Amino acid sequence: MEKDIGKIKKNDITEIVIRIDDFGGKKGLTIREYTTSERYTGFTKSGTRIAAESFKDFKKMINSIDEKDLEMPEGEKPIDFESEEQASEEPKEEKPKKSKKKIDNPVQEELF
Repeated sequence: MEKDIGKIKKNDITEIVIRIDDFGGKKGLTIREYTTSERYTGFTKSGTRIAAESFKDFKKMINSIDEKDLEMPEGEKPIDFESEEQASEEPKEEKPKKSKKKIDNPVQEELF
């Protein structure tokens, strides 16, 4: 049994999907990233699952958050995650390869 609760757009190719599902015979709330790109379309490994037995505690914690605590202080800019993700996709500087050390006294193997 799967029941989609909602989706939150993360960026141009990724959404956060919230759903109730039955995994391994146990019900729970799953919060996972779903990506749509040329290379892959589907759920990613990023996310979490809240077991049905823990949902009341989880809901209590979420409801205890004051929205004012999530507001940005004046003069502070929010982080642009899209540009950070694009920057992380840029090719990184290639490191020099390590050379293998030669062993002067190799261990002799004995066959039995």
